[in-house]
Amino acid sequence: MVASFRVSELQVLLGFAGRNKSGPKHELLLRVLHLLKNASCSPAVQIKIKELYRRRYPRTIDTCLTDLAAIKSAFSTAAEGGGGGVTVVTSDELRMNLQQPAPLIPPVHPDVQMKSLPFYDVLDILVKPSSLGASTVQRYHQEKYFIFALTPQQVREVCISRDFLPGGRRDYMVQIQLRFCLSETSCPQEDNYPNSLCIKVNGKLFPLPGYAPPPKNGVEQKRPGRPLNITSLVRLSSAVPNQISVTWAAEIGKTYSMSVYLVRQLTSPLLLQRLRMKGIRNPDHSRALIKEKLTADPDSEIATTSLRVSLMCPLGKMRLTVPCRAVTCSHLQCFDAALYLQMNEKKPTWVCPVCDKKAPYESLIIDGLVPLSIIIIIIIPGSVLSVTRRPPTRA
Repeated sequence: MVASFRVSELQVLLGFAGRNKSGPKHELLLRVLHLLKNASCSPAVQIKIKELYRRRYPRTIDTCLTDLAAIKSAFSTAAEGGGGGVTVVTSDELRMNLQQPAPLIPPVHPDVQMKSLPFYDVLDILVKPSSLGASTVQRYHQEKYFIFALTPQQVREVCISRDFLPGGRRDYMVQIQLRFCLSETSCPQEDNYPNSLCIKVNGKLFPLPGYAPPPKNGVEQKRPGRPLNITSLVRLSSAVPNQISVTWAAEIGKTYSMSVYLVRQLTSPLLLQRLRMKGIRNPDHSRALIKEKLTADPDSEIATTSLRVSLMCPLGKMRLTVPCRAVTCSHLQCFDAALYLQMNEKKPTWVCPVCDKKAPYESLIIDGLVPLSIIIIIIIPGSVLSVTRRPPTRA
């Protein structure tokens, strides 16, 4: 592992251990190897080696420990074969004996998919969904490290989107987004945080959102699952990598995954424009739903003879301008698309205000029948569209 260190990293390590840090690279490397071979090598030195190594390569703590043992073993073998005095180890021997391939820090799970977020377009995946599996060290808190680097084009996109706000704050439309979810492959996963989560980006603590009020007494408080914008702590440079440290409490029967994305934040007017581009749903669909609701059930003594649909939005109590509902909703009542998107832009819940069922953005449709009724209502005073089933005529 130390064979891959650069001169600057070898000097930092030797200076940390209180050893001479001057000389060419092969002498520095031999001093480090002698330091590791020494039985009195302190745990602090080993931790420093792992810290320097993590800055360059995304490796696990566990594999670092095994690599240290391999380095000591390789050095001992080389020293025994060279007799007394200083043993010269060539770069080829070091590469063969010391550079053992280690797996990426967590196993990558390409089958784990995050649920798409309507207000964000994914531009690139910086860290694929990676497992926060339990470490081999049995302890309450687990820790993993992730390293990613930005390309010059990605850095340019983030910097161009920067907006300076009052108070010296900065806002970015192109963001580096951190997401957590359960390691499940059955369906796209919603954002879900592990217990006792702690995140550091480049050594700086990232503040997490506050806890949501519990639904009832005795229920443990949880943070609302949402993506985390870590752009302000990321080094916006293609020359320097970024490190994310994740600490969490292990849970029995649950494993989590973490991923990092480069995203572009969208606005509610843009989502409304995209919804309009999908087109207005044919009024025949609503007419068929009306006929279905007004069809008499021969087994029931109660029959629906009329349907009343308000032309006032249940959200803002204003006349509908863009009437929409979810394709999964069984009711005719619509709500205003513009207002619904604005409310979910501030606090995303995506719940239908009429039936309280899930109404995600991708399921929204603009009703084609209600706009025709609005034109009629403008001529005929009133705010209610009345659809009445005509009784069958006798021959």
